[in-house]
Order: sequence, then structure tokens, then C-alpha cells
Amino acid sequence: MKQKNIFALTAIAASLLAACGGGGSAGTAPASAPQTTAPAQQPPANPPVNPPVNPPADPPVNPPEAPATGATTWSSVKFGGGGYVTGLVFHPTTANLLYARTDIGGAYRWNQATSSWTPITDGLGFGATESRFHGIESIALDPNNDQLVYMATGMYTFEGNGRLYISSDRGATWTHVDLPFPLGGNNPGRAMGERLMVDPNKPSTLFFGSRTAGLWTSVDSGKTWAQVTSLSPVKMTADQISAAGGGMGVELVVYDTGTKGTGTATQTIYTAIAPDYASVAGLGSNMYKSTNGGATWTPVATPVSGYHIPHMVRADDGMFYVVFTKDTGPGAGGPGRLYKFDGSNWTLLKSVDPQTGTNFGLGGVSVQGSGATTRIALGVTNSWGNWNGQQIVQLSDDAGKNWREIEATMPGEVASGWVDDVEIDPANRDHILHVHGGGIVETRNASSSTPSWQGVIGGIEETATLSLATPPAGAPYILINSAGDVGTWVDTNLAATPTLNPGLGWSNGNAADMAWADPLYIAGIGVVNSTSTAAGFWSGDGGKTWSRFASLPAGAAQNTSSEASVAVTVRNKAVVSPANSVPSYTTDNGASWNATNLPPLPNVAPGWNRGYHLAADRKNPNKVYAYDSGGATWGTAGKVYVSTDGGHSFTLSQGSVDAKLGPNSWGATSLAVNPNAEGDIWLADGSALYHSLDSGATWTKLAAFTPAAGAQGATLVALGKAASGARYSAAVYVVGVVGGVWGVYRSDDGGASWKRFNDDAHQFGGIGVMAADQNIYGRIYVSGTGRGLIYSN
Repeated sequence: MKQKNIFALTAIAASLLAACGGGGSAGTAPASAPQTTAPAQQPPANPPVNPPVNPPADPPVNPPEAPATGATTWSSVKFGGGGYVTGLVFHPTTANLLYARTDIGGAYRWNQATSSWTPITDGLGFGATESRFHGIESIALDPNNDQLVYMATGMYTFEGNGRLYISSDRGATWTHVDLPFPLGGNNPGRAMGERLMVDPNKPSTLFFGSRTAGLWTSVDSGKTWAQVTSLSPVKMTADQISAAGGGMGVELVVYDTGTKGTGTATQTIYTAIAPDYASVAGLGSNMYKSTNGGATWTPVATPVSGYHIPHMVRADDGMFYVVFTKDTGPGAGGPGRLYKFDGSNWTLLKSVDPQTGTNFGLGGVSVQGSGATTRIALGVTNSWGNWNGQQIVQLSDDAGKNWREIEATMPGEVASGWVDDVEIDPANRDHILHVHGGGIVETRNASSSTPSWQGVIGGIEETATLSLATPPAGAPYILINSAGDVGTWVDTNLAATPTLNPGLGWSNGNAADMAWADPLYIAGIGVVNSTSTAAGFWSGDGGKTWSRFASLPAGAAQNTSSEASVAVTVRNKAVVSPANSVPSYTTDNGASWNATNLPPLPNVAPGWNRGYHLAADRKNPNKVYAYDSGGATWGTAGKVYVSTDGGHSFTLSQGSVDAKLGPNSWGATSLAVNPNAEGDIWLADGSALYHSLDSGATWTKLAAFTPAAGAQGATLVALGKAASGARYSAAVYVVGVVGGVWGVYRSDDGGASWKRFNDDAHQFGGIGVMAADQNIYGRIYVSGTGRGLIYSN
């Protein structure tokens, strides 16, 4: 079988090492789509993914229009993975019951019947104001009740305290409890753990190892929490947390028991202490032990000190297998050590040390069996590439005496680098899975001399779309997806992984547009993340082949963040607005650029990006509209500018000034045109929705949308195919709040009336980007928080 190496390109791998500090924390490229709650800054990147550039796709495959009656259903636009899965948690006794947690895209449950993953964090509890709870720090299961799931959430420690979600139906529905400490599902070290554990003997008792405030416990099934002050009462200060990259704190909890359901709390418990918290709290060891159910704790002398303990597992015979590694991860660098520990004695089983050209660490570990024939699967981290002698997953069948490599150079799909969690299926010792920067891979024949590996990512969609564009009816493609980390893609089949892209590798696609009368012409901008180099690109054949712009517009090289916009007027002509920059136009396909007369955008706060929203009139390409949102809620009032010469020069719309558009961030605002009528413009300023029928000369504020309950009133607007017989020429979709309820709303009568289009079960952690289909009425495309692209039927 032909090998397929996800991180095959040496240059990409080398750049990733640099971006991760030799296997330390996450990269630096932004990868979260703008949120309706308008975060202060774009969150750090998802891990690098470099899908291969494939030959041109077949003609577009757009699933048929749904019947006019019945509830709206939702499906994922297939990409396949696209983001970092941070942990896998098997139920210990129920076969095929497996959960996956991600850093920005929520959690999933494995569906054995469909051999795919089911998202379990799309509905109630994960709305527009709750997007940060799509960062999953830890998942815990009750060995006595396979319906019960606990999930500790919070994306970044600086955002405030986290939540504990509790489900009694395997994640179909949730309740939640506010936790008294912050979590960091997308902070460095996010694959460590599990931090959250249920006592198998007395499952109403839980422990949680926090990043910043020590160890916590609950004795009422997670409803209330108390700090375990007998270990340490210390809570890290904001400065200490920042210096520690979000804090590692108490990295995991492990019970020393082989029983369950006895009704008596497990007495012997171990916990691992990160160097940062040990230093702040004055703790003398990186491991502590309690022999009285957590009432008191004593230090455990470890064979190495000052290391992280990302994983510690117990075999059936009571032997512990403990990973030590120097860096935090993802993809932690070394030195790394694996020891076995019988409660008193440590035995070294595996070592990796920095060598010329490599800096391997150790990540995930899983065991099956007991005694001298214990099977151990061990993840080697920061080990990029696929070559003879490479280490990705090491396997031992004799309790660590001998090792062999079971993934590198083996048949199938090899995924190196961020092997931060490895799991042996408790129901099938030959089934071994591990996480990586683009999802999950598995082998089902681990005992073979040449195990075969394949991705197991069906249903997991974790790309972060930054910009989205849909072409006119009849175009040979369905949409253009500009996304963080994976770049820009042209989709021709919603049910298949796209193949058409500019070939930039690990990159962010910031914005793209097409010529409406000639949609084979596409232009876009982005950034190559490995070098932080801005890129402009175009295709003249609908994405089958691509070329780079010969030059870049002013500001593009210095401003590569996602607050960017592109408006294509006709083939070879476009207006481009890089973040924080005056837009420029080209009339020769990027060979040269001229600045427009739009005013510069002043900074509203250090590190805060802004930009112009651009839109070309689809009926009259000489008209281009530019919207300055004001940059922030404390910025200047929003303004619209209008060009009648193809975007070369602009005039301020006094009507937009008179309308008193509210100031807001770029990511909480949008501008859209009705492609079926000249001069018909819609604008969402975050608080309200506005409509102009005279090319922006005058504006009408629609009263339906108003902020409520922390959600902004109107953040996104898109126009698609009209309903048959509708009196207005387009269906209008708005993300906002009507009658105090946040959601997606549709109007078929030009805004005279509105009906909610989504429901509570489909909130996706908020919606950051939206576009509407011109071929099928009722079809829109939205990006959830770290949930890839989702479309309606």
C-alpha cells in the first residue's frame, strides 16, 4: 500500500519546529474565525496541517435542494479533521464507546454503526456567547455508568473561569456548572491528563487538576467544588499565569485501584505537579500521593525532577507507567523518559534525548494486560517526518524490555509530530489510536510486523474558516473557503475533501472573491505560516490552476491577520484590503497596485486589528462598497464609502453617517450585496441591521435585531437564492438576536418579517462566517467555533 505522510515536506516540518519552539507551545498563526462576541484578539493557531495538492476535481456535486416543508437539517462540508484532537477517552468496559476532545472545536463521540464521529457540543450550552467552551480541557467517564459524561471546558485561562458540563445520555444533552477556576483547552500542554477523573469506587467523588489553582474535588457529582488545600492552597497570580504560558498546574489525577462500584472512596490517589506550580506553591516534588482519599498528601520521589508528567496509566496488576518530558507540548521536545513505578521503585523503560537534527520528546502512553506480557504503546513527540529509524509510536509486548516501531515507514497514513495521546482499545489490543495536529489515526493490526494505519476522522471537522464566498448560479464550484492553518480551498463536492487550492501548504487563507460575470476568475490573499510571508494568488479556471500575484498591495506584507477583504470587479481587476491598511486596486492581475483614496485606519488599541469590508456590486462592477466598522466598540462610528469607478476612488456616504452606525470590531460586522439588484446593500454593525436600496446614499435601520443577554444584535448578513414567488429577489439571512433569542434568521420579503432558521440544537458554539447559496433556496454555509463548515438543507 502506498504510504501517505501528513507531514512529509521537510521544509514544512522544520518550520513547525521553529513555530513550536522545538516542540513547545502552539504556533503563532491565527486560526479562529471571527466570533459574534468579538474577542479582543484572534486566538492562537490550530496545529499545522498540510493537505496534499491534488489534481482538479470533477464538476460540482451539490446535494439536492431539500423539500420546502419540514425542519431544517444540517450537515458538515467535508474537509476531514483539519485541527488538533487533544485527547481520546475510552469507556473502560463498554466496547466502542470512545470520546474525542479538541482544543477549539468541542467534543465528539464515536458512532460504531456509521464508523464516524458525532459532534456532541453543537446545541444548548454552546451558543454565541459560549464559544470559549468549545475548548475542551478534559473528559471523564464513570466506569459504573456508561451514559454519564463529564467535560471540563474553557479555551484560555485569561478568559475567566471554566465550566463543567454533565451529560446523562452520552453527550446528547448537557447541563453545566460554573467552575471556580480557569481552564485552558487551547493553551500549551492541552493534551496532558486526564486532569478530570471520576472515582470508580465512589463515582460521586471527582478530582480535577487545575492549571492555576491547584487540586480540586467534588463529592456531589460535580455540582460543587472545593480546593484541596491539604496539597496546596496557592492560586497563581495573573503575572505568574502569563509567565507560565497559561499555567500547567496540576497535570493529571490517577486512582490506584482495580475495583469499581464498592461505594467506598478510593484511598490511594496520585497527582502530577508541573514545574511552574511546584515552584509557586513551594512543593518539593513533581508527584504527590494520598493514601486517605485526598485528605492529606505526601511527596513522591521521582527519578527526574523539573519535568512535566503528561500521562500516567495503571496496568491491571497495579503497575504504573509514567511519562516524563521536558517541554509542555503540543509536540513536546525532550529529553523524555518512560518509567514503570510499583509505588516504591522506579524502573527506566525508554529514553529519548536531543541529538543533532532531532529533539524527540514523549507524549501519550497506554497499556493493556499485566505482568511480564504487558503491552505498552508509547507516543514519541516532536518527531516530524517518516523515515527509517524514525520513532512515532513505539510498542512493547514485554512490559518495556524491548521496543519496536509500529508506525514510521509502515503502510497507510503516517502522522508524526504531535503524538500527544495514544490509546489501546480496552476491547481490542490490536486497535491502537493516537491524536495528531490534523485529527486521529489508527491501526487495527498492531501485532502485525507491518501494521497499517489510516485516518479515523469521519465526522470530525475542526477547520476554522476566516472568510467564505459563494459564486453565482451555474458556476463550476460551490464555494471558496478561506481558512486558518489549511489555507484557501475551492469546493466542488460538499461530501468530499476538496482538492483545489493555491498550493501554499501550511497557510491561512484570509479572503477571496470571484468575478460575478466570470466566476472562473478567483483572487485571494493569505499568509504562508511557516515564514509569515503574505501571499496573493489567482486562478483563471475556477481553481484548477493557480498563480501568485507578481506583487502585493501596500500593507499586505506587514499585516497578515485575517481582518482582510477582497472585491473582484471583473477578470484581472480587484480591490484588496489587507488588515490595518488602506485598500489598493489592481487592473493587471496583481502586476501593479495603486492605493485608493480611502482614509487610513487608526489603531484603536495595541495589538487590535481592524480593516475595511469590501463588496463589489454584482450588477454593476463599476460600483464597489467599502465599510469601516470603527474598529472596536469604543472606536469611531461606522462609515460606508462608495466607488463608481471600479474601486479606484471612493466617496463617503453621508447617509451612513446620518444612520449613526454603531462602532464595532471587524469580526462582529459584515457587508453584503444583493446580487440580483444594483445598489442593494445590507450591513450588520454588530448591534443592528441596515439596508440601502440606492447604493448607500440612504440607509434604513431594521427594528427586528437588538442585542440581548450578552449576544450582539446583528453580526452577519448574507443573501442567497430567493424563494419561489417571493416578492424580494433574494433570501436574506442574518445572525443576530430577535425577541431576545440569538440565532440565524431568514427573511423572504426584504426584511419586512423574519423567521428563525436554526434551532437550539444547532448553535455550533457561535457563528463567525456565513454565506448563502445562489443555486438552492434555503441553503447557507456557516462556520461554528472550530467546527469547520456546516450547511443547511
